[in-house]
Amino acid sequence: MTEAIFLSAGVPDPKRGPQYAATADTVAITAAVSALVHVTLGRRLLVWGGQPAITPMIWVVSQDIGINYGHWVRLYQSRHFKDEYPEDNERFNNVVYTEEIERDREKSLLNMRERMFSEHKFKAAVFIGGMGGIIQEYEMFRRLQPEAAVIPVISTGGATLDVGAQVESLAPDLTEDRDYVALFHRHLDVSVREERFESPALQPAVVEERFWQPPATA
Repeated sequence: MTEAIFLSAGVPDPKRGPQYAATADTVAITAAVSALVHVTLGRRLLVWGGQPAITPMIWVVSQDIGINYGHWVRLYQSRHFKDEYPEDNERFNNVVYTEEIERDREKSLLNMRERMFSEHKFKAAVFIGGMGGIIQEYEMFRRLQPEAAVIPVISTGGATLDVGAQVESLAPDLTEDRDYVALFHRHLDVSVREERFESPALQPAVVEERFWQPPATA
């Protein structure tokens, strides 16, 4: 099974989270999410919790790359928000809908996150922008996936700044480097030589066997 990458990201709402919106860089958030999809699609399974502002970004990049995103992304969505689902949900043919708990927002989100973090083995979690939910996902991720790497992209601001404050030995480039494609290649250990595969089932288990090779000559 291919290693999974968890994405926790969001664009802060100035009304609901003014303290997060004050530090967020929306251009950087969009660029970082797009770069993450570019680096991982067809190479690593990408899992996220269906944030309405993020799902369209992932859809657009998926279309540009031309890989069957249905095999490589996993979108989780709580039925508590069924009246607020973005139209883009319908474009992903592998949405995992989790049950609403007692019509309670926080209990329903807790259930969704517990399923996300229990149903996959993650290599890393990437945190970009966001509000309070980012911090909650970080805390649960550390508890349920203690061996996975945590990559807070500090330059995007928002609640990711709070996540970064809790990470020991934070790499300086997470604050300074805005070449997000190169940043994710380094921190996720995804070689630029890795080819993209139609599905995880077709991806060789040995990383070196995924590298591009020149056509054999007669």
